[in-house]
Formats: sequence, C-alpha cells, structure tokens
Amino acid sequence: MKIIVGLGNPEEKYLKTFHNMGYIAVGDAAAELGVKFKKKECESFTAEANVGGEKVILARPVTYMNNSGRAVKQLLAKYKADVSDLIIIYDDYDIPKGSIRIRPSGSAGTHNGMRSVISEIGSSDFVRIRVGIRDSAVNIPIINYVLSEVKKEDYELFICACKKAARAALTLAEGATVENVMTVYNG
Repeated sequence: MKIIVGLGNPEEKYLKTFHNMGYIAVGDAAAELGVKFKKKECESFTAEANVGGEKVILARPVTYMNNSGRAVKQLLAKYKADVSDLIIIYDDYDIPKGSIRIRPSGSAGTHNGMRSVISEIGSSDFVRIRVGIRDSAVNIPIINYVLSEVKKEDYELFICACKKAARAALTLAEGATVENVMTVYNG
C-alpha cells in the first residue's frame, strides 16, 4: 500500500498558487490512473487506485497547508499504513522553480505544511517529492510569494514539474526504489 498526499489549500482562490503544487501533482497522478477524488474522509478528498496489485490512496487534505499533518495522521491510521508507505508531494521555496527533488526522509526545512506533518505523525522517515518554486528574480516575503499565482510565462514550467512529480510518485508506488527514482527525477 502507498498513500500519496499532495499538500495545498482547498479553496478555489488558491488553485493556481505556488503553494498548491502538491495538489496539482496528486491530481496529475489521479488523472494518469484514471481515478477521481470522490470520497471525503480523514479531512481529505481521496481517490483509490490499484497499481501493480497494490492499493494506492491519493489524498488532498482540506485542512489548509499549515494543518496538513492532521489529515496525514488520520489517513495513516484509517488505512493502517506505516510512515514508510507515505509519499508527500509539496512546493519548496528552497529549490529553483520547475525542478523536483526526491528524498527518502529529512527535515521540514522552511515548509509549515511539512512541519505539521512531521509533528503530527512523529516521524520524518517518509518519502517527499518537492516541486521547486523559488524565483531568484522575486524579492517579496515567502508567505506572500507562496500564496501568489504562478505567472503566465512560468505556468507551463510548473505544469511539467507537477507531471514529473506525479510520475515519480507513481513509479515509487509501482515498486521502484527511492534511490532509482532519485537518479531519474532529481534535478
């Protein structure tokens, strides 16, 4: 079993913001698997699929970014899953825009949503797929930047990055090792 969670904010006004890269990517994964987010459970909208004979739960928490850990904790409990079954996709200001980075574990860095997840589940030993959003030409406070809409000229770059993040998550769900996925997708 794998639980793939895309972090973001649930309201329509946040749809095209930098902070919703996780939502977009998990939506791309659902589209690739041909499933829709029909169910509301564990403070999330979820979709279920079968990948290589394994159950995969895709989730978009509705707790807002800073409380994402509540939903993740509930999902792990409901599906009796271990943190090793968890894959989190989210935006990362510390990585250049349009790139993705995969790590098998680590700290929350500057990301409040990840701080919430780590705090709630009591572990940082889960795979994370980070979609880079930093634009060195922009000089505004991080909170204002992450909640701003992606510029039209950058939209295609982020769509491609989210699709890569989705494919990386599904490759992990198919049974590939984190090391192999990192080799293919990091950069």
